[in-house]
Amino acid sequence: MSLIMAGIDYKTADVAVRELFSHTSAAAKDTMRLVRKHPAVEGCVLLSTCNRTELYLSCIPDGEVSAQALLCSALGLSPDAFGRYFVARRDRQAISHLMMVTAGLRSQIRGEDQILAQVKTAIALAREENCADPVLETLFRCAVSAAKKAKTLAPITPVESSVALRALETLWDARGDLSCMRALVIGNGEMGRLIASLLVGAGCRVTVTLRSYKRGEIRVPERCATIPYDQRYELMPMCDILVSATTSPHYTVTADTLAGLSPLPAYLVDLAVPRDIEPSIADRCNVRLWNVDTLGRDTARQESAQKLMQVKEIIGEYIERYYKWRGYREHLRECSR
Repeated sequence: MSLIMAGIDYKTADVAVRELFSHTSAAAKDTMRLVRKHPAVEGCVLLSTCNRTELYLSCIPDGEVSAQALLCSALGLSPDAFGRYFVARRDRQAISHLMMVTAGLRSQIRGEDQILAQVKTAIALAREENCADPVLETLFRCAVSAAKKAKTLAPITPVESSVALRALETLWDARGDLSCMRALVIGNGEMGRLIASLLVGAGCRVTVTLRSYKRGEIRVPERCATIPYDQRYELMPMCDILVSATTSPHYTVTADTLAGLSPLPAYLVDLAVPRDIEPSIADRCNVRLWNVDTLGRDTARQESAQKLMQVKEIIGEYIERYYKWRGYREHLRECSR
């Protein structure tokens, strides 16, 4: 059994490229089902976040498989056109990389907490589609366990760190006091609720958009007003801050429509991949616009060498646990032949 992965991230590709490979949960399931059909693939897991898209495969021994080609093919993209953006890893390199990613050591904002939940979601989706074989199930379980232990015994950051928190810090740096400012948050998913709550905590008057087709329980952050998504442009002239954080494949804010409004929000933050806010808005409308890449620049925290060493030792421990399990499994398979 061999384990391979290929992926792009914020170090190899900017947001314009990464958004071509981003997946919603439903799209990730579709891609994994397609990839799993390859005769050499025993199992697959797709990890897709704002910062990275990575495909992990367990394959039959000596199976001729290109994870990059399989991912591009599933999306209808040319492997040759996008090959320079990918990094491929095999066996121990792939295993170590996943553990480092899950622990937050390879995030734009080092030690950020959301990646752990995203890794758990990735393996859960693969499990639902019967795409996660025992090799990947065990690998991802070890990665999650290592990250949890690292965050408990050697936390990289003393408080929750995320791109939403960085967005708030960026607005503080640009504007100063945010109290009494009006903010519109487009999107009521996990990221939308998080940034809305942070803005409320900073003293903003926040309104969140809701989609009319949503069914079931709808959670709205405390002290937030709501409006239908279709009325978002009507409220924008009354807002100082506009944030969009949806999983929409289309722009939620277009340059043509925004240019027709007056006055305009002074500060725009796009927390989505693919991007929600049309990039040309910044120049055309003379407003300040940040996205997940520009928010993430120069935000890696300088932690003590001792703390980083502790995390890497924990990761090393779980890598060896994984290999011990795999060796035992292969021994049993040999004995059963």
